[in-house]
Amino acid sequence: MNTKNLCGKTRPKNNPYEVWEGNGWRWEVLKKYQTPEKEASNPYARWFCSVTSPFCPHGEMDDVYVNEIKSQATKVSSDAPANKPKSNGQVAQEFLAKLRW
Repeated sequence: MNTKNLCGKTRPKNNPYEVWEGNGWRWEVLKKYQTPEKEASNPYARWFCSVTSPFCPHGEMDDVYVNEIKSQATKVSSDAPANKPKSNGQVAQEFLAKLRW
């Protein structure tokens, strides 16, 4: 079963999916290019982030390798939607809601 990448749309800088911090650095994840399952098997998986550091305190936005972040930081917050399949009841309710005016 293919899961959808729920973090695939770029968010504004003030509303990141996740925030990671470590060693004076801060990564605000604004977009993920792959699902967590694909990231796990791809050593070159990357996230689009706003990064602040002791060298760039005002921040820069760029792609960053996921393994670089995870190897030196911890997740301090998350607003990422869960990658859970919907139940038949949820699918039916959403369908009926779309039919209503």
